[in-house]
Amino acid sequence: MHIVSYSRGEELPISVGVLEGNYVVDIAQSALSQSDHVFGTETVALIEVLRMGDAGMEALRRIVATEPKVIHELSAVQLKAPLPRPNTIRDFMLVEEHVKNSFGNVPEEWYKIPVHWKGNPDTVFGPNDEVPWPHYTDKLDYELEIAAVINKPLFEATLEQALDAIVGYTIFNDWSARDIQFREMSVGIGPAFGKDFATSMGPSLVTADSIVITEAAMEARINGEVWTKGGLGSMVFSFAQVLALLSYDQPLNPGDVFGSGTIGRGCGLELDRWIQSGDILEIEVEGIGILKNLVGQKKQLPSNLIQLTGE
Repeated sequence: MHIVSYSRGEELPISVGVLEGNYVVDIAQSALSQSDHVFGTETVALIEVLRMGDAGMEALRRIVATEPKVIHELSAVQLKAPLPRPNTIRDFMLVEEHVKNSFGNVPEEWYKIPVHWKGNPDTVFGPNDEVPWPHYTDKLDYELEIAAVINKPLFEATLEQALDAIVGYTIFNDWSARDIQFREMSVGIGPAFGKDFATSMGPSLVTADSIVITEAAMEARINGEVWTKGGLGSMVFSFAQVLALLSYDQPLNPGDVFGSGTIGRGCGLELDRWIQSGDILEIEVEGIGILKNLVGQKKQLPSNLIQLTGE
């Protein structure tokens, strides 16, 4: 099942739907037309469905399988990030080739600790969005990743419980300001400026029972040219392992998002190729779809503020 968040106009609310070919099933309106009051409102956000756990997923499947359904042509709606504002974002670095290519060697501790950083839930972009170029960077980069999303709370979870909590997967692009990222990390903290300005997700959340995520082909294209091809088959830790470990000393909650980290040769840093303003970036993952974004123009900072530059 391909779950989406969409709007029928810029000023209209975002609601959850399910893709069926070239149509989006309007979940909230279909439920009302079927006198199924599981949601009871004219719109419903995906985060609300996730907080219902298995009952939320069962409701989606029941509504999609029942007539009458309210549908919209895909061309008539605007797809958003599946979770326009996730509960939290954590992004791991789980693929060895990316670490080798980026840093020249792999620290011994990388094999022992699933290192990660926390993203900004307020700077999430979706399909076809223009992603702004921060004022302080001269080296904006993309990262070809997949994210797991959970729909059950986890605390002191077993591997089995962690795996069961993964409701689905989406494409995840951790945009990075490389020059600033390495400068701030040289101080022994971060990344923050280097990462927190943008994360793209979408176009859909594909349920875990519909995809074998470690076998899905992945590709990144810049202006139609393939820069990256690969997959997640070589992760040093699985999603279930890192979720179970995290949960042992902190609660995890529905709507939390967990990035895989970049696949090998999955970013400009590894290729020594750099995107430019005006570029069209398309990230495609077999079984999920294509996440397309326009790279925006570099922003200008007012002269009376601290001047942070990429130099």
